[in-house]
Amino acid sequence: MSSQNFSEASEFIRNNLRLKTFPVAVKFLKDEKEFPEKTRRPAQALGKRIALCQAVSMARLYGWTVGLTKDDLICIPAALAFGMSNASDAAASMAQLLCEGMYLKDTEAARKEVATISKLDKAEYPAILFAPLHRASFDPDTIVFYGNPAQVMRMIQAWSFHRGERIRGNFGGKIECSEYLIAPFKEKAPRVAVPGMGDRVFSLTQDDEMVFALPGPFLKDLMDGLREAGKKVGAQYPVPMFLNFQPEFPPAFKAIGKEIGLL
Repeated sequence: MSSQNFSEASEFIRNNLRLKTFPVAVKFLKDEKEFPEKTRRPAQALGKRIALCQAVSMARLYGWTVGLTKDDLICIPAALAFGMSNASDAAASMAQLLCEGMYLKDTEAARKEVATISKLDKAEYPAILFAPLHRASFDPDTIVFYGNPAQVMRMIQAWSFHRGERIRGNFGGKIECSEYLIAPFKEKAPRVAVPGMGDRVFSLTQDDEMVFALPGPFLKDLMDGLREAGKKVGAQYPVPMFLNFQPEFPPAFKAIGKEIGLL
């Protein structure tokens, strides 16, 4: 899909769902030299290292193209999940981290949950590129949409329209960046995610926001589904309200209604 088509797709989806923020295109790279010209590197452009979810928000809120490597990243959980650390056993370090934060009751529980978290191998993809979809000059591996539950519902309906598949959820309330970035890329299937603490503390994610993410090659399927899914019953966003009914009022109101000849 050309960059022009990405722009048209982004405009269609944003208008159809009235999304508040830009859809984000994500690319996993083998070399930082693949970053496009004018890519913002936080360590250089801002003089700061950031959390990975902040890069997503810079793309979806500011419209920036942002490139991250280990040198730009300060988020320990993300560094472990995305293979951007020197840990000899990233899973063990992640389990220890979750225990230290009292997210899990003991090491056994932590290791059990960590085994279910999507991860990249050490240095498997040393660089990650984020851009608002309408400005993407590359074919994205993952496309991320933030929305409220009703907007995400419509994206789920759109996906199911062609595929006849319900979307998997893998909810843990932490390290969810791996769920909406890595999982669609590795598993070639969409995901719904509930952003975790990092998203909400560091990247301005609001209480009512969820994430729908899908592999980049499936963007057209999502658009077709939004056009067709539920159209004969008026399914859309905002969800239409049913107003064809006669209201009922309290007894005192009804008594006055009789006095004035209304009832």
